[in-house]
Amino acid sequence: MLSIFYRENGKILLSQSEKDFPKTKLEDVVWIDLVDPTGDEKRAVESFLGTEIQSRAQAEEIESSSRYFETDDAIFANTNFLTPGQDEYMMQPVSFTIVDDTLTTLREVPLRSFTELQRRLQVNPRQYPSGFSVFASILDQRVDLDADMIELLSKEISQYAKQINDQEDIDQELLIDISQMQENTMVVRENVVDKQRLISNLMRSTKVPRNLENRLNVLLQDISSLLSHTNFCFERLEYLQDTVVGLINLEQNKIMKILAVVSVFLMPPTLIAGFYGMNVRLPIISADEPNANIWNWVIIIGLMALSCLLVWILFRRKKML
Repeated sequence: MLSIFYRENGKILLSQSEKDFPKTKLEDVVWIDLVDPTGDEKRAVESFLGTEIQSRAQAEEIESSSRYFETDDAIFANTNFLTPGQDEYMMQPVSFTIVDDTLTTLREVPLRSFTELQRRLQVNPRQYPSGFSVFASILDQRVDLDADMIELLSKEISQYAKQINDQEDIDQELLIDISQMQENTMVVRENVVDKQRLISNLMRSTKVPRNLENRLNVLLQDISSLLSHTNFCFERLEYLQDTVVGLINLEQNKIMKILAVVSVFLMPPTLIAGFYGMNVRLPIISADEPNANIWNWVIIIGLMALSCLLVWILFRRKKML
């Protein structure tokens, strides 16, 4: 899909056909937005700009240190925008090309920051005098959305902390959820750092209007605060992970302690039962007495119970129970 935002009589109008390029001057076009474009749309934009636009495959192959570069006529920048999924975040690459004062964006999926800006672009055309101002607004919107994502991560971390404090469902599944949350936090941090690098490169460029310096500086300050917040979230997740592992180990130790105590309780009765189970003449047992078998059984059961009682008293005195 192709969207062309151009200035006419103090307004910003929208065209969605590449056939309108011959009727439009480059200096009148503020923003060209390509969403999963066809080959004809992409070639028409490249012909209108007089430069090649990077494809998604080219953008993904570029190393992180080379995601921003300039030529004599244009600025090329590539970055990733996060889209939330069911369990994790997905990276959506976006390519920016600025020729003179015209911004061109190339992406494969709809993005909320672009949709909101397109609506405001036509309502308040004076706030967007050039493609650079549109570019800065896109970055501003993206930083705000990243802040919302980090805030959402923080709330989810608080829910996990409450669950651990209440000792509810502390098991392996909770540990896996915390690990996934750590991965999401690192993805958000990586995305924010990518924006920081992009804005820093823009501020060093001689092609960027000087009146945008203050705005870009504010964005860098916002990003720095977001990085501090993500660091705090990650450290908190590590603390929760250590706590869950400790609680699971304590629970396992309790189970092993119970098994050990039961084993020790049963050792003396087992010894007595084994002793009197031998097929030889033994003390207490006398075949001459009437009802000897009944009393012998009672005496042996009593010895077994007495041995268990003695072990229990010993464990209580040692404070092992």
